[in-house]
Amino acid sequence: MKVKVIVGKILYNLIGKHMPLSDGHFSFGSKKIRAFCGKLILRNCGTNVNIEKGAHFSSEVSLGNNSGIGINCQVAPYVTIGNDVMMGPECMIYTSNHGMDRTDIPMWKQQSSEVEPVVIGNDVWIGARVIILPGVHIGDGCVIGAGSVVTKDIEEYTVVAGNPAKFIRKRK
Repeated sequence: MKVKVIVGKILYNLIGKHMPLSDGHFSFGSKKIRAFCGKLILRNCGTNVNIEKGAHFSSEVSLGNNSGIGINCQVAPYVTIGNDVMMGPECMIYTSNHGMDRTDIPMWKQQSSEVEPVVIGNDVWIGARVIILPGVHIGDGCVIGAGSVVTKDIEEYTVVAGNPAKFIRKRK
């Protein structure tokens, strides 16, 4: 692991993660501090990013320009987040799952599935508490309603909601 990633993780976990929300009256520069940490930690980190309080993310995440990781979100390794992506609080993005193929071994003892990267396009709005499962591709311009569970790819400019997330309408 590179020294800059280690320094970034230390700064983020000791200071940045616990600072006030970015848009609060007394933010004390938290948005800039967390963005600085993001530039050190993330595989790719765009400009004007907003990593919110309490977010957990891997150094194998790419975050585009003007995009954010919401309050208390969890983003697994090998997630690519495009430009202009808004993410509500407490979202979870997974790229692997527990093994469950064998019935003669308890599931907790089985190997995890292979990593399936998640790709989120540009200009996407992800509502609060959305769960995105491994291997999903979300097209440009999508809107995902709060509390949705995304199990399949979403075509560009589509609004989805529910568990599992279902088509609501096209944006254009």
